[in-house]
Amino acid sequence: MTQEKVIESGLKPNEKWRIMKNVAVVTVAFMVHFTAYSGAANLQSSINSEAGLGTASLAAVYTGILLSNIFLPAIVIKWLGTKWAVCFSFITYLPYIASQLYPRFYTLVPAAFLLGLGGGPLWCAKCTYLSVAAEAHSTISKIPAGTILLRFLGFFFMIYQMNQIWGNFISSLVLSSGNNAAAVTSVNETMIPILCGANFLANDDDGGVLATQPPEKMQMIAGIYLGCMIVSTLIVAIGLDSMNRYESFRKNKSSGLSGLALLAVTAKQLADPNQLLLLIINIFIGQHQAFFSADFTASFVSCAVGTGSVGYVMMTFGLSDAIGCLVTGYLAKLVGRLPLLIGALFVHGGVFITMLVWRPHPGDQYIMFIIAMLWGLCDSCWTVQINAYYGVLFRGKEEAAFSNYRLWEAFGYIISYVLSSYVRTRYKIYLLLCSLIVGVIGYLTVEYRQYKSEKREKYEKQMKEDVKY
Repeated sequence: MTQEKVIESGLKPNEKWRIMKNVAVVTVAFMVHFTAYSGAANLQSSINSEAGLGTASLAAVYTGILLSNIFLPAIVIKWLGTKWAVCFSFITYLPYIASQLYPRFYTLVPAAFLLGLGGGPLWCAKCTYLSVAAEAHSTISKIPAGTILLRFLGFFFMIYQMNQIWGNFISSLVLSSGNNAAAVTSVNETMIPILCGANFLANDDDGGVLATQPPEKMQMIAGIYLGCMIVSTLIVAIGLDSMNRYESFRKNKSSGLSGLALLAVTAKQLADPNQLLLLIINIFIGQHQAFFSADFTASFVSCAVGTGSVGYVMMTFGLSDAIGCLVTGYLAKLVGRLPLLIGALFVHGGVFITMLVWRPHPGDQYIMFIIAMLWGLCDSCWTVQINAYYGVLFRGKEEAAFSNYRLWEAFGYIISYVLSSYVRTRYKIYLLLCSLIVGVIGYLTVEYRQYKSEKREKYEKQMKEDVKY
């Protein structure tokens, strides 16, 4: 698009600073909003453990997200526009936080499913806004749009990842005030190593039920989190410019695939052998994230040292994950993707084995923080490197490939949350270890197939050049 087009659109040369303001508004709003959601979600297996209510609600969230990602984003954005789609989706999260004041299956689970339905349009609208803003900035600054978008996304995720720190800090301050003893009911301290850790089973008749928190603490947490979500909605409604301002800069105005069309290409993509080989590693990525936030926090942290420590452990995980995303991205340029993922295989596998043999005691908090740090570093490797590999491996089929990525990752979350309340932690760790090993074998097979394919193409190209001469 020419400079004349910029002038015709009514934008001034200093418009790039307004674009940066809009990117900052979106980023801060998401950070504030997910401060509330992540803080509440990380506590579910501990504060709503009876009959598996908390993990059932999280399973409902990801069921809603799975359906929403396929059917809703294009429709909601077309009806409401990008800005108001973000506001509307933020509002769908409010009932879930409010239902924490009266957590029952008929209040929490439907609210969780509604939240999941809002998740698809929310993230799609965010990506659309940043992409179009990058195109507008590129036209004004003469910097390639891809470069600008990478900067926007880097800034977004750097600030966004802080939600884990603030959300868990709030819950920890509230819950750790007063009594923060080990949270298993009717169990003396000598029984903690027997009932906690890999031996933990929610609602175990031998005493595995986690103690409920005082109502006034939950009311305070819910009130703070509701306030955060209302503030984030107001930030977008008042501070964000409509995307219509930049619509003329949009290079691709199609709404993309949605509904049955996206479902069809997602299913067709499964015919690709490389996609099938990566399926298990996608499931593992969802499984291990859900296990850490639900099962590790309940089985090892809340059970042995108290619910008030959950937030601090999750803060360590979030900070380690954020730092890992920066460090592993740099290391990948130096040593490549393969050594990083092999390293993550051994570190994560070692953590799983440690959890199988370790018996947590009330004085073992430092071990929990070490596990959280290592888990965050491994998660950054799996998430960043597998996402990047998808972009390289499935060029021209990104929409179908990433739809599969999101679908099977969400499936991994659902598996973990459904099993959480009914299977002893030990067997869930075995399942994770098996998924990790099978998933990495599938990934290594794809790397080998790509290596052979590139080698063959190089040989054929050399043969054609030899024939010419």
